[in-house]
Amino acid sequence: MNAPFALCSERVSLADLRDPGEVARIEGFVAELRGTPFHRPAWLCAVERGTGQRATGLVAEKGGALTGWLPLSEVHSPIFGRALVSSGFAVGGGPLAANDRVAHRLCRSAQELAARLSCPTVELRGGACPDDWEAVEDKHCGFVAPLAGDDEAQLLAVPRKQRAEIRKSLRNDLEIAIGVSETDRTAHYAIYSESVRNLGTPVFPRSLFDAVLDAFEGRADILTVRHAGRPVASVLSLYHGDTVMPYWGGGIFAARNLRANERMYFELMLHARRRGCELFDFGRSKTGSGPWHYKKNWGFEPEPLTYASWTRDGERARNVDPASEAYSARIQLWKKLPLGLANRLGPPIARGLA
Repeated sequence: MNAPFALCSERVSLADLRDPGEVARIEGFVAELRGTPFHRPAWLCAVERGTGQRATGLVAEKGGALTGWLPLSEVHSPIFGRALVSSGFAVGGGPLAANDRVAHRLCRSAQELAARLSCPTVELRGGACPDDWEAVEDKHCGFVAPLAGDDEAQLLAVPRKQRAEIRKSLRNDLEIAIGVSETDRTAHYAIYSESVRNLGTPVFPRSLFDAVLDAFEGRADILTVRHAGRPVASVLSLYHGDTVMPYWGGGIFAARNLRANERMYFELMLHARRRGCELFDFGRSKTGSGPWHYKKNWGFEPEPLTYASWTRDGERARNVDPASEAYSARIQLWKKLPLGLANRLGPPIARGLA
């Protein structure tokens, strides 16, 4: 463990994520405080292996016992700049602490660490932060709902209009496959890369998905929908505690008429319940966006998410929001790129979108 940043009731220091004992201690703390999968060192290290963005983090302890943990990815991008992000490529993962005072100590220590690393910005995706940080509470929402007790009850739990779409998908000749094999991974990446190109977004490197699947062995899988043997929709999901989280998913244009996305999410609900999950976390969506309305149509109620950031005086915070007006022309251009070209250009750019 490195020297502490400051002395007080809690000692805050850099975590050594190369030390298996330290990693096990943090993993236990995350489980005890019911953190997210993005708080896990396994997530940070997978991000590092898959993208090259260095895994680090800060621990607070008192009397040898952990009282707080702030997972961090040290992000470097020639396009989007530098930042400490909690947590890289995640929708959650801010300070996890026994109380707000400890969380604030971790945030102040993150400011000091950012200065040492020449990072002008620290970004938090959730968790408590000091009052002088910039907090945004209405930009994104999360969607979580309980899973039903059986297949029919799950279908009836969906509002009538969306339920009709699911019933149509059940009448279509669609095949479902679940696994983590090379076949599953190849199909998923082909679908996902095409779907994000169609949205005007650079695709993440496949190495990121592979690293997450390997790090979350037994706690992550891919569900793919095929029509006439052709993959048309696919989702990579995480399982954490009693919750399933469909995280990276999409469908090609053919999926729309086939209602393949509806079938995909419904089958995932059934699969997750069978493996013991009780909650379905539909993930984050920008407030008022198309995905936001889509998730409401499934009967999920939006819960505002609070994100926060600190930027050093005289510096400008980085902007990686695809909905920003600054990117609107680039998004329209990206949608027109041939898929092969988009898949070659996308990963080097997307590594900086942590």
